[in-house]
Amino acid sequence: MEQQEQDPVTRTDWRIILGLLMTVVWLVLGALYLSLNVGWNEFVRMPIDDMGGFLEGAFAPLAFLWLVIGLFIQQTILAQNNRELHRSNIVSARQAEALTANERNARQETFFKIADTTRRQLGGIAGLLLQSSGGPKGANAISDSEFVELWHQYATGDSEIFSRRFLLMAGRGENMQRLFYGSQIRTTHTENFIVNFDRLLKLARECDINGIIADAQLHSAHGLICARMRELHPRIKFKRYEMTRTGEYLTRVIDQSEAAS
Repeated sequence: MEQQEQDPVTRTDWRIILGLLMTVVWLVLGALYLSLNVGWNEFVRMPIDDMGGFLEGAFAPLAFLWLVIGLFIQQTILAQNNRELHRSNIVSARQAEALTANERNARQETFFKIADTTRRQLGGIAGLLLQSSGGPKGANAISDSEFVELWHQYATGDSEIFSRRFLLMAGRGENMQRLFYGSQIRTTHTENFIVNFDRLLKLARECDINGIIADAQLHSAHGLICARMRELHPRIKFKRYEMTRTGEYLTRVIDQSEAAS
């Protein structure tokens, strides 16, 4: 068991013991002085003024002694109170950090539940957009059988299959602006995709102080194709997505390492 620290008020301070010993010694010396040099009978018959002056001079050192002892004890109590206050502040800070961490964890759990549904929604929008731009009503580059297979993969849980197909088409050098904004229906699908992904990204940044979750969204197939959609929008000049840059991050790590060494 840990030894509990005694309360400074109830604990017997060594200065009190020293003060009591000095007081007893002083009183004994005073009594001997009266007995040997003045006499108790003479002391009792002394005038009141002389007796008061004698007692005042005799007890003044004791009053000063206990005043000094009281000041030291008060300083000890104040120091102890300051330590207790400091410990209380540390405990409060840790509790606040724990509450913040719990709140952040709860928000992250909520985000992942919402993100799963939103990614499937984005996959559905991308599928409709691909069907409109690459199917019979668009470039007619994808056959009906291929679309059936793509929708089957989407239905079995691959929500980014259509976004990856757009990335593949972009890699082949196809005109992505025409695919995204070549008709009113394509523009509507594309803008719906941008709005829903931006809302998902906003939730990710609100629950992630390190940017890991947000970066994961931006580097996904949905995130990469959405960045391309924003870049090619014919009317709106979107701001580029902010993400963790590898070079800046490694430079910061190197600077911290050099500063620590």
